[in-house]
Amino acid sequence: MSDGAQVTKRGALDMQVCVPKSWNDEQVKSFADRNNLCGTEHGWQIRRQGDKALAGCAERVQCHDDPSFVHIMLDA
Repeated sequence: MSDGAQVTKRGALDMQVCVPKSWNDEQVKSFADRNNLCGTEHGWQIRRQGDKALAGCAERVQCHDDPSFVHIMLDA
């Protein structure tokens, strides 16, 4: 089910994924858990529009390498 999706950044409490633009939130979180198990009670959560940590960037940012993919930040 990865369809070319990949983890592009890993931090202690956050990560970035590059996934197909068509994926819904549950598909994104499921992929994140399969590829970098979170270990917290609520698992990975998508960093939402307006979150200060996004520094004004969009929740889903179009990938420069493939316009059918987006980059999404997640937090533990």
